[in-house]
Amino acid sequence: MKNTLLTFAAAAALLSAQAAQATELRLSHQWSTKDVRHAVAEIVANEVAAADVDLNIKIFPSKSLFKPREQYRPLSRGQLDMTVFPLSYAGGQQPAFNLTLMPGLVKNHDHASRLSKSPFMDALEAKMAEDDVMVLVHGYLAGGFVGKNKCITKPADVEGLQTRAAGKSFEEMLVGAGASIASMASSEIYSAMQTGVLDAANTSSSSFVSYRIFEQVACYTPAGDVALWFLYQPLLMNKTTFERLSETQQSALLAAAAKAEAFYLEEAKKQDALSVNVFKEAGVEIAEMSPEDFAAWQALAKETSYKSFVDSVPNGQDLLDMALSVE
Repeated sequence: MKNTLLTFAAAAALLSAQAAQATELRLSHQWSTKDVRHAVAEIVANEVAAADVDLNIKIFPSKSLFKPREQYRPLSRGQLDMTVFPLSYAGGQQPAFNLTLMPGLVKNHDHASRLSKSPFMDALEAKMAEDDVMVLVHGYLAGGFVGKNKCITKPADVEGLQTRAAGKSFEEMLVGAGASIASMASSEIYSAMQTGVLDAANTSSSSFVSYRIFEQVACYTPAGDVALWFLYQPLLMNKTTFERLSETQQSALLAAAAKAEAFYLEEAKKQDALSVNVFKEAGVEIAEMSPEDFAAWQALAKETSYKSFVDSVPNGQDLLDMALSVE
């Protein structure tokens, strides 16, 4: 009996030691648990758990750990391990990141995927590495416009409206069209529309649905054959944290990330059509942006957003040219 007890005690001690060796990573994001970006995080967490490499990923959704725009700095400092994050939110720290939300730069989802594998993205990843940050999962989402009382398809439609745009470049373009800007995270659009702070907004198709913006607007201009709005929203990780993992853990994490990235691309394509159906069912008018409308926005962007980026960012012209060169 005594030997049996000793055996049980030894086994318990071994299990306890193994549990103590398991690494837990904290992953934060601003979206609801119904959002595609949460699903991307879940795929990574679940795949890593299934790999059984003593690595656990705990997800903190719905801005429960950090405020939406305040995740990049703690990530770069090692206070946060992972985040799904619109990179342009960190444009204050690295102005080059503003190019990941530049009007008219991305044509469609497959083009976005090619951008993620281009020298343009290599240059951005080098900037992230300066901040001890790396990309695990690449991903772009498309989006459109909503109007509280009117449809928005061309620059003249936003003149005089209080408008929300994600990122400096879109804000500059909208100001050029005569709009006033109210800066906020996409998670704050609903209440701003509800209280009359906003007349119009643009964000991703996924955010329009997950934040139920259809309850507050009269018209929706979705991403269609032409999409003005594309935002790079990768799953990022602290680089030092990744490098401290064992080779087995790193391999499991990279395999999980590859699976999540394939899902992200296919799901991003579905989000646009899904959002149209949701808004239609809510009785919201659907407006289409024509190629002529798109050309008008792009011409305005060249005079405002593109020019400002090149003038204010070191090597800005080179970075812009790298992005524009991707077919």
